[in-house]
Amino acid sequence: MKELVSIITPSYNSEKFISETINSIINQTYTNWELLITDDCSTDSTIQIIKKFQEADSRIKLFILKKNAGAGIARNNSIKFAKGKYMAFCDSDDQWKENKIEKQIDFMISNNLYFTYSSYEVIDEKNNKLKSIYAPEKLNYKQMLCNNYVGCLTAVYDQEKLGKIYMSKIRKRQDWTLWLKIFKIINHSSGIVEPLAIYRDRSNSISNNKFDLLKFNWIVYNKELGYNKVKSLILLTFFLYYYARKKIFK
Repeated sequence: MKELVSIITPSYNSEKFISETINSIINQTYTNWELLITDDCSTDSTIQIIKKFQEADSRIKLFILKKNAGAGIARNNSIKFAKGKYMAFCDSDDQWKENKIEKQIDFMISNNLYFTYSSYEVIDEKNNKLKSIYAPEKLNYKQMLCNNYVGCLTAVYDQEKLGKIYMSKIRKRQDWTLWLKIFKIINHSSGIVEPLAIYRDRSNSISNNKFDLLKFNWIVYNKELGYNKVKSLILLTFFLYYYARKKIFK
């Protein structure tokens, strides 16, 4: 029997896109999954939309936070209640290709991996394709320190082997912090170069503020990982180099 996959989804004012997200999960060729959505105090019709899907599919579970706390804490709430062997992540405005989970679980089993990822496509708010982001075939901890090569919507980890690993409470870069925690344990892993997910680039997204990106990178190095100021500055310099290079050669 195929192992249960727990899909971790935070939601906040996602009425415009959440239906597409949930449908992309319902349409998976791998059917033994549970979708755990934790809503971060939405003020639009997001919760009502989720409840309609929940009524039609018992694999969908909804949790509602008492106060707005950020995507990391919303994801952690879903992780806490998850029962699957595997933890996968899909935000409430992103989508999966229909064979994503099947291909990744098969890839993990055949290569004896505890963590994996894939490439993904990028679309705008009107579903126009913008580009593809290709993931490296292999990654190690040192590479991940310099740049987050893992799209959150592509990541899967084996919680039976690694335990339940939670995200940081910081408002940004909490997914990268989680991958770094995992890479500290496994040191290296492999990914699927084929794009298996679809990331939605939104103009008002918190991830689009580049100044905040640097600020939170510093927090990851200095506070989350505990490196001293000198090493944190060196790592931030490496990050800026790879970030600039990516923008120049994209």
